[in-house]
Amino acid sequence: MSQHPWTGGFVHEALGVRIISDPSALLPVEDLVGLALRRNPRRAHLLVSRVLAKHVPTEPALVLAAGELLGTLAGAALGSTVDSAVLRSVAADLQQVLRGEDTTAHDDAAGPGAVRPPRTRLQYARETLWDLPVSHPEVVTIGYAETATGLGRLVADTLGSYYIHSTRHAPAGAVAYGAFEEAHSHATSHRLLPTDPAALNSNAPVVLVDDELSTGATVINTIAELHAAAPHPLYVVATLIDLRSDPDRARFDELAAGLDCEIKVVALGTGRIELGEDILARAQELISTLPGTATEPAAAATASPEATASPEAPGTVDVLDLGAITTRRLRSDRFGNPAGVSSDYLGTLPEALPGAVSGEHLAYIAARIRDMLPDSDAPVLVLGCEEFIHVPLTVANALAEALQSGQVRFSTTTRSPIVPIDRPDYAINTSVDFASHDVTEDGPGPRHAYNVGPRRGPAGRVDPGAGTAAPVAAGFGSIVLLPEPGTELASITGPGSVTEALRAVTGAVVVVLMPADVPAPDAWPAPPAAVPLTGPEFGSYAAEDVTWLLKDLRDAQLEAPTAEREAAIQSGGANYAESLPMEYLPSAQYQDLYAEALVRSAPRVAAAVGTVTEMALAARNNEPVLVSLARAGTPIGILMRRWAQRMHGLDLPHYTMSIVRGVGMDETALRYLAARCDPERILFVDGWTGKGAITRELTAALEKFEQSDGVRFSAQLAVLADPGHSVELFGTREDYLIPSACLNSTVSGLVSRTVFNKELIGPEDFHGAKFYAHLASADVSREFLAAVEAQFDAVRSDAVAAAASLAAADRTPTWVGWQAVERLSEEYGIHNVNLVKPGVGETTRVLLRRVPWKVLVHPAARSEVAHVLLLAEQRGVPVEEVPDLPFSCVGLIHPRFTAGAVGADGKAVAASEAGDTAASDAASVGAGE
Repeated sequence: MSQHPWTGGFVHEALGVRIISDPSALLPVEDLVGLALRRNPRRAHLLVSRVLAKHVPTEPALVLAAGELLGTLAGAALGSTVDSAVLRSVAADLQQVLRGEDTTAHDDAAGPGAVRPPRTRLQYARETLWDLPVSHPEVVTIGYAETATGLGRLVADTLGSYYIHSTRHAPAGAVAYGAFEEAHSHATSHRLLPTDPAALNSNAPVVLVDDELSTGATVINTIAELHAAAPHPLYVVATLIDLRSDPDRARFDELAAGLDCEIKVVALGTGRIELGEDILARAQELISTLPGTATEPAAAATASPEATASPEAPGTVDVLDLGAITTRRLRSDRFGNPAGVSSDYLGTLPEALPGAVSGEHLAYIAARIRDMLPDSDAPVLVLGCEEFIHVPLTVANALAEALQSGQVRFSTTTRSPIVPIDRPDYAINTSVDFASHDVTEDGPGPRHAYNVGPRRGPAGRVDPGAGTAAPVAAGFGSIVLLPEPGTELASITGPGSVTEALRAVTGAVVVVLMPADVPAPDAWPAPPAAVPLTGPEFGSYAAEDVTWLLKDLRDAQLEAPTAEREAAIQSGGANYAESLPMEYLPSAQYQDLYAEALVRSAPRVAAAVGTVTEMALAARNNEPVLVSLARAGTPIGILMRRWAQRMHGLDLPHYTMSIVRGVGMDETALRYLAARCDPERILFVDGWTGKGAITRELTAALEKFEQSDGVRFSAQLAVLADPGHSVELFGTREDYLIPSACLNSTVSGLVSRTVFNKELIGPEDFHGAKFYAHLASADVSREFLAAVEAQFDAVRSDAVAAAASLAAADRTPTWVGWQAVERLSEEYGIHNVNLVKPGVGETTRVLLRRVPWKVLVHPAARSEVAHVLLLAEQRGVPVEEVPDLPFSCVGLIHPRFTAGAVGADGKAVAASEAGDTAASDAASVGAGE
């Protein structure tokens, strides 16, 4: 192991995180990474690479050598013949440098027993790789933002391939080719923005480059998205470390089989990681005990005196504006750039090739920077910014050559919030924090540069010693900052800025401004129109029953444990529609309950279907276009369509679309409808009302759409049951069991609840959903429809009479449901109406999808809600009888959801435990589902 303490030692000892390396890999994982603690509700730990230079200032030649070695492995996976002995020799060179061991020369020219400096050793290793035949200009290489954008370029240059990296930037007019999710990341949104998608649309093999594989979920999402747009025969995943579990590896095999393609994975280090139980909770508890780490740094904070040792006076700031010197503009790899071998090591890259800097230009830039640096032997840091990594890396390497010094290090700024702890067995010792300046999809926020300031010993002494991939103990005498090309100087200077923060930890800051070649807004092709879906390709309903205005997300990894979803929702960190609850097969006992409920309720449901359909026909002159709100409204829309067809011979169009509370209606779907239907014929359909939240959401969304698009849809909503008294078109206002509310996808066409997740849903896409085809054996969707339709003839006269009676009655909404929810919210100390779910349908959803706290039941309704009582018993949720309840039952979502709010078995805590704390925490509770 290294001469220095392993920088994962503290996290290993404090939390029991354990890395086990595969001895057959090129390099041990422990040599490639250290460990740190994240400020991230999704993931507790961070694998801090020692060869990536993202968070740890690193010898630039080490970063280049590691990237080129990974590119060579990718070339071998693509079919090149590579001598494994050469690869192991190069890996041994890297390992010696990483461990700080003496590197003895191999050639006679250096003399017997000669010792090579690390840069010389690394250059020798790189030149060994350059001789290997791994050129594959036909492939497409994709790197992941933000961490692996530079690594991806190194792999692409080794292969000589087209290269594009994903991005969180938001250039004007950009049209996304695809988007995908990185579930554990602090910022999850990835988009591909090629101005010319021809390479991505080809059938060429694809190389996906990331710094690590933990579960592989991001890669699976990416491959599914790419393959849906244009199938590729081979996907090679190139990563520095691969820590997937056996089940995760099996998912790759399943995906390859399902897509009829090949997926290969190459890595410098492989193994597995053991986190232990409750890692998130234990990590948060540990962080809370550390001095100065209780909260995340503010967006405009500068380096804290606890984390860094500042010079007596702020450092100077000088600017090298290359735009005033050269006409050459740099085109970002985020827009896609053609194949080319980087001149950083071969010197053959044409000056006109975008995405990199020519050898001659590099030498010129390095010389200009050298002339601007103070006359000092102090270490120099070259600092890239977030996604802008490869060019700053090559500049750092050229500057090291120009200075003839081993004291140049390279790293970049980042958006990842990491806890700094100043100790040698921890990977992140210091943090410099500042405000963002780039225009990104997720807007402004805090940014960070780690291990930039000097480390302090326990008594204020500067600790000695630092290797090629370790923090420089005394800090840096100068920092060379290369922001994203095209950055305005004003955006990175002044209070709260990156330059102001860096001035606090170094004597001199040199800002290098590069001119950018940014595509015009009209450079992107027009986005493809969203395409509706029908069964049996999507969903188990017949094609004539419903047209789904949804995007197929069946291959996306969206499911999350209920506890994790609830924490994200109530913390305000996520909307409920960004993920999905786990979809399980119902137990045999529960399926029996559903079957009993269907037999008992089918006549009532059929009568209500007939009543509301008769009213709907009258409201739309016998020619409504039914648009149900997926998914509770979907089976009701189908039943209404069948009633109109059977009783009146009408063949009504029926679409189903998404509405998301807090987001609104799917505007792409509304535009689709407006282009094909008379808006006055549209009638929106849902299953039932509770407090009326969706009614309000519908009204607000349609008003917004009228203002933006100039098309007016009626906000009239037809529902089967309106116990909340919030609509005028309904079949009944009784609160009874609608059997379709008992189950999830298995009674709703095997389709999930709708999803609005910006990582997967582009501006021109419909909202999404998943088709759970694997649950087909338990599907009762068509049986439910058939059971209700079988009662139509028997209830026809009653339904027609009820519709006539209601037409003459005062049906003005009184919103009694909303009033009851407000009262219950206060009585139970919740103080958040979004956590009170009234009615049988909504209570069922709470028990199936959320973290329930209590269930309130009207004593006279117990026989009607047997399935609710069973679910409550199975989940350990207390049930209270409330005689004056205006609904059959009401579900209360846990009002103070934390990791400790559920027991080890996932059941809700007892009411007495949570009641005392509910009121105090209600102000911090976010929107429920």
